[in-house]
Amino acid sequence: MWWLPVGAGGRVVARSSRLWERGRALRDHRAPRPLFHAALEIQEQGRRTLIEMAPAWGPHAGTHGVVATGPVGARPLGRSRFFRYEIRCWEDGLLPDREYAPDPPVRIPLTPGDARAALEHLRTAPRYTWGRDPLDAGEMWNSNSLIAWLLQVIDAGPADLHPPSGGLAPGWSAGIAAAQLR
Repeated sequence: MWWLPVGAGGRVVARSSRLWERGRALRDHRAPRPLFHAALEIQEQGRRTLIEMAPAWGPHAGTHGVVATGPVGARPLGRSRFFRYEIRCWEDGLLPDREYAPDPPVRIPLTPGDARAALEHLRTAPRYTWGRDPLDAGEMWNSNSLIAWLLQVIDAGPADLHPPSGGLAPGWSAGIAAAQLR
């Protein structure tokens, strides 16, 4: 599993995420912390598959292993690709922000059965609205939620995983909560 800085390599997401985190930190009476999002690489029987949730626009949109889509911000907005995300399951996929990862990937030992199950369960992942808290978990649904959901579904201990550098992974708890509802 890769922990990547939110907005790495870009300007808009990096800036808006920093502003969001400053607001949260002010509300919570704490210092702002770096934000991270997760992507998962599963290696099974000599194959490497990249799993991520990303906007439905941009350089890899719509072409690389899209297994599902969901809305961003509000369900009606999801009709536009600019307000839609993709869940990607991309064999030999490229992780464009990999070079910005502050640490090597976290190794999560999976049995071959767990690896296959993760790939199968991905197609049944919740498609909640990105940026909303549909479960009243105290966190919005986002890319971290998907990865935490998937790890929880296959019992790979997502509650024990933490982003580097004292950072935050918004949405992680929402993914665990969603998996516990299954």
